Parts: sequence; C-alpha cells; structure tokens
Amino acid sequence: MNETIFYFFYNLAHQSVFFDNLIIFTAVYFPLVVDLLALLFLLAHHDILSSTSPFAEFAKKWKEICFVFFSGGFAWIIAKVLKILINIPRPTVALPNVHSLFNETGYTFPSGHATFFMALAVTIFFFHRKAGYVFIFFALLISLARIIGGVHYPIDILGGFVLGSLVAWSLWYFTKNPRQMRPS
Repeated sequence: MNETIFYFFYNLAHQSVFFDNLIIFTAVYFPLVVDLLALLFLLAHHDILSSTSPFAEFAKKWKEICFVFFSGGFAWIIAKVLKILINIPRPTVALPNVHSLFNETGYTFPSGHATFFMALAVTIFFFHRKAGYVFIFFALLISLARIIGGVHYPIDILGGFVLGSLVAWSLWYFTKNPRQMRPS
C-alpha cells in the first residue's frame, strides 16, 4: 500500500516542467521560507518588530520563540538518529524507474523535513491556534512535495508527522507541567 500511494503521487512528476519546478521549490526552498515566516510571525505577533525597544520586548518573549525552534530542532535530531538505526533506502534506490526531481542522500524513514516542520507547527499551535493550522498546512505541503519529488515514501512522512507531534507535545507537556516531572 505504501508503494501504491507513493506511485500515485510520484506519477504527477515528470509531466510538466512548470509543475516539476513548483515541486522542487516547495520541497527544497519553501522550507527556508517557512522557517523565516515562523520567525517573523513570532516576532511580529509579540510586537517585537514594531516596538520602540525591540530588545526589551524580545527579552520578555525569547523563551517562546526559542521553544518553537528548539522543538523542531530536537525532533529533527531524533529523526536523524532513527534514520541511522532503521536504514530504509530512498525510493530512488529501492524502486526501479524512480528518478527524483532533486538530489537527496541518506536513509528515508522518518522524514526529517516532515518531523521538523510538524514539530514546529504543533508547537506554534500550542501558543497560537490559528497560526498553528497555517504552519501545519505548510508541513503537509512540503511533505507532499517530497513524495511527488520521489525522495520519500508516504510512511516516511507519516512517521515524521507522528514523531514531530510527539516531540512537540512531550516538550510542551513537561515544560508546562513541572509537577509531573517531580517524584511524589
């Protein structure tokens, strides 16, 4: 079933130069845009950019901003370790006639991009619900482009979404409920 879903999306590639370029942009360059948008959102939402003393405002809100990116980074590190331990080859290596739209090396499960961007999105969701939905949509868009581009299976994306969500929730839970961490 994993390969069937993979081929359903992968078969959209190599049909149009414009669409292929759009997929490459979404899978490779749009993640950088999303990182920047997340940072700008967090800075603007807390009136740091429009403040007369932005450094003083940042000093008040730096924990939330760092927490959002720490969640994503921590989840990405866990994904990298899991990739090494699990060792699943990319579709371009495992499946005949699959030619990715862009080069990607290493193992495939779980998707580091899906893990990072879902952790980032879920953490933003915990602080700001409406913006969280937007960033979850961005995570879905990036991940779908990586399947169409031929570098990930759907199960890699699903694994990344679950891992990123669990890491974000765990960090949120244990930092917001310090009593849960202390022994009784």
